[in-house]
Amino acid sequence: MTTPPPHAEGMLNVGQGHHLYWQAHGNPHGTPALVLHGGPGSGCHPGWTAFFDTTRHRVILLDQRGTGHSTPPAHDPTTDLTTNTTHHLINDIETLRTHLGIDTWLILGGSWGSTLALAYAQTHPTRVHGIVLVCVTTTTAAEVHWITHDMGRIFPEEWDRFRHAAGPHADPHDLATAYAHLLTDPDPRVRDDAARAWCRWEDVHISTVPEARPNPRYDDPDFRMTFARLVTHYWSNTAFLPDGQLLERAHTLNGIPGAMIHGRLDISGPTDIPVRLAQRWTDAELTILSGAGHGRGQAEGEPTMLQAARAATDRLAR
Repeated sequence: MTTPPPHAEGMLNVGQGHHLYWQAHGNPHGTPALVLHGGPGSGCHPGWTAFFDTTRHRVILLDQRGTGHSTPPAHDPTTDLTTNTTHHLINDIETLRTHLGIDTWLILGGSWGSTLALAYAQTHPTRVHGIVLVCVTTTTAAEVHWITHDMGRIFPEEWDRFRHAAGPHADPHDLATAYAHLLTDPDPRVRDDAARAWCRWEDVHISTVPEARPNPRYDDPDFRMTFARLVTHYWSNTAFLPDGQLLERAHTLNGIPGAMIHGRLDISGPTDIPVRLAQRWTDAELTILSGAGHGRGQAEGEPTMLQAARAATDRLAR
């Protein structure tokens, strides 16, 4: 089904040379809701509106710094990433909220977007009246190491190729940083080979459900480079947050109703991540889908990730 065009859109100047693209869908007078996309680096897509009843919600989509239609693009090797951190993104969200005249909104975050949603809500809890997290991550050092190293025990041949592509001088205990360095190499062939290898590994570690196929979005060289640069930038810096902060401060979200939807087969983000959060953020309802992976798959008779998240946004609409 084709998504109707946005009823509003724009480029927001957030400083440091960044202009962020946003668009609004659904009911202009409905419950405001902001979508925080994954990656980091994926950019937002109108398909995210399917997570909402657009007759009840005013859905705001935002391309985070360097992604999608926002400028300057991260795929450009001259784009400086020093002003692209979690703290900058949190400030961007507040700038957008003020620009749009929104008092409080519902936040929906997927994968990396769940990390950003938690960080934003813990910083500005009075501006959030509900949170829905899908494929929950908190981007700790342990989570990054799990994906880039420990998962080699599950996919040993693929990990060997991933490790080899990082180069002979790479720190074998910090491949995210090794790839981040390759992606700034002056030789465009080195940068492209690194982006391809990183995205190939990305396809591997989310492929735990039967219908998993290589994601065609990585065929686009600009998308591939944007994704690889930003993921390695954020992962090598553990999201620019004190390690473990989002879990340690999860109790501060009590008073904000929420929902977390996670797949039991999500190897990229093991289920203990949302379980530990739910033990502290007790106002969040946790749904674990036994047949789902990282946003994909379902067991027979079980709701899809989309259906479970849509039920949550319906419940939290005002």
